[in-house]
Amino acid sequence: MMLGGFFDAHNTDWTEADITWFETLMDEQDVDIIAWALCAQPIPVDWQGPMMDALMKLDFVSLPE
Repeated sequence: MMLGGFFDAHNTDWTEADITWFETLMDEQDVDIIAWALCAQPIPVDWQGPMMDALMKLDFVSLPE
């Protein structure tokens, strides 16, 4: 839900590079991505930057009823 919510909230403003970043991120384990976003584990250098910063700021995900 977190990653889908991030995509839904931000993808319309993304560049091709941002889309590629996100698609590549999806190859990582969900538990690792969430740990990085919640600052529970250090973020690997390859994933640091404005896209991860935006993911870390995600504070609301709309769920379907």
